[in-house]
Amino acid sequence: MIDFWLADENLFFAAAFVLMIAVGLLQLVGLGEFGADADIDIDADLDVDVGNASVADGLLSFLGWGRLPFMMLLVLFLMVFGLTGFAGQQIVQSVTGGLLPTFIAAPAAALAALPVTGILSRPLSRIIPKDETTAVSIDDLTGRRATIDIGTAKPGFPARAKAKDRHGYSHALMVEPDSDDGIFNAGEEVLLVRREDDIFKAVAVGTHWLEET
Repeated sequence: MIDFWLADENLFFAAAFVLMIAVGLLQLVGLGEFGADADIDIDADLDVDVGNASVADGLLSFLGWGRLPFMMLLVLFLMVFGLTGFAGQQIVQSVTGGLLPTFIAAPAAALAALPVTGILSRPLSRIIPKDETTAVSIDDLTGRRATIDIGTAKPGFPARAKAKDRHGYSHALMVEPDSDDGIFNAGEEVLLVRREDDIFKAVAVGTHWLEET
């Protein structure tokens, strides 16, 4: 059995279990949490229009993104990836007497593990106490400050911006001025005042006041 686990064709799956254990141990001792000042894109960092952004958000949600803290989602994926890979290789070996090469087995296991991880994240997100998860609703960004990242935001022409949630995680979002004559340039800081579908409406900092939490 050890020879099977450590076979060259299975090294990716063995490494996934080792990494899963390492990340889990770091979580237990408190070293695996992302710091509040870490600039981590929780949303997809994509230069796309609003329609494509909706598709990307839907795909990420299906894969479990946002339901669990990132580190927990990573541990779950590594576990599913490793188990799927070993199980698949065992079936192949029992049928053919050999193992699939790594360049076939690893991508196949990853493709199978992604939707399974998303499915498993749903019940886990209901079990984990809410005060222990860093997942936030996109609406929680209303009332927070954002920085225009790419492009110039005008009415009807949103630009990409980044905002940090209450945990300090960074989100990519689309922003346009709340007024008909507003213009926000790249690097400008704005205040998110409301959301319409996938677009956040914002005002220049200093023209409106909402308490940040």
